[in-house]
Amino acid sequence: MSQKTYVAGVGMIPFVKPGTSGTYIEMGSEAVRLALKDAGLSYELIQQAYVGYVYGDSTCGQAALYEVGMTGIPVINVNNNCSTGSSALFLARQAVESGAVECALAMGFEQMQAGALKSHWDDRPGPMGKSIAIVDQLASDAADLPMALKMFGGAGREHMEKYGTQMSTFAAIRAKASRHAANNPLAMFRKVVSTQDVMNDQVIWPGVMTRLMACPPTCGAAAAIVCTEAFAKKHSLRTDVVILAQALTTDKPIAFEPPSMIQMVGFDMAQRAAQAVYEKAGVDPRDIRVAEMHDCFAHNELLTYESLGLCAVGEAERFVLDGDNTYGGQVVTNPSGGLLSKGHPLGATGLAQCYELTHQLRGTAQARQVEGVNLALQHNLGLGGACIVTLFGRG
Repeated sequence: MSQKTYVAGVGMIPFVKPGTSGTYIEMGSEAVRLALKDAGLSYELIQQAYVGYVYGDSTCGQAALYEVGMTGIPVINVNNNCSTGSSALFLARQAVESGAVECALAMGFEQMQAGALKSHWDDRPGPMGKSIAIVDQLASDAADLPMALKMFGGAGREHMEKYGTQMSTFAAIRAKASRHAANNPLAMFRKVVSTQDVMNDQVIWPGVMTRLMACPPTCGAAAAIVCTEAFAKKHSLRTDVVILAQALTTDKPIAFEPPSMIQMVGFDMAQRAAQAVYEKAGVDPRDIRVAEMHDCFAHNELLTYESLGLCAVGEAERFVLDGDNTYGGQVVTNPSGGLLSKGHPLGATGLAQCYELTHQLRGTAQARQVEGVNLALQHNLGLGGACIVTLFGRG
């Protein structure tokens, strides 16, 4: 029996640079305490927990939650690359919706190291072999750059070559992120930069990317408590935010054949997930007024406008230049500042997006508040691959 799933409480700590945070145990437990306080709920009433992180040993989730309470509940650790936080939320929502439990916790954290992402396993095949083969074929001129940068930068360059998109458009997306983050006390970078500042920053890939167009390694944690309507009423919890639809997709052959950097970084996954969500909820993308999306690079935010159907394929540059991605335009994208300015602690990102959109729907986002929000869209992407699109609405 399918039941509606409500977001009863959310918690998030400030995102910070590697080396300046507490441990993952401290960060994760604090995010959970904040979510419990927001919900007005005791940890003893949580029936299952799903904990997401990418860089850590097994059962790190238990280590963090044991600081909050040792109630003997099932704790499931989740790793789905950069979509880990939303994967934890997906599982928690699924448990509630299916009737397996009445109340579940999703939490994510990351205690990251400085520098580019890298594998810590060099004695076995990596999971990105198919993707790396395409990068080697289509971005051979960037051989010395970090892999994630080559993947998303190469996808942005492909869009430039196909549709005439200018590098300055990616810079405008980054500048927009900084303006939004200036109003977010939990964001790591709150300094406002202009499009020209971004263009004048250190060039990483000539003609494709400057340093400011890439999100930084980040430490942080966030959490969400989801429950049934009956459980919420029994414990006097809020029911003003509901998960209307959610989809998790993985790659199809189009991601690798024919070779395309745009498809390889998840365009089709996002497109299918978004279509499934719109169909289930009975909404049109033109109904969306606020969205948190996976802007790990400014290039990917531009691609995501198209994959989510916020604009037609090939029209993302016009979407940006017309101001349709910010306040006063069609849809406010990443009011939190996004990964580019708020930061990207891999396991926490999806739940930080949930935190932002919950406050947008409650009307408690303060200076970031988008007017007239009834629907809020979330997009969280992990290469390898997994893409989660979630539609939240007013309960």
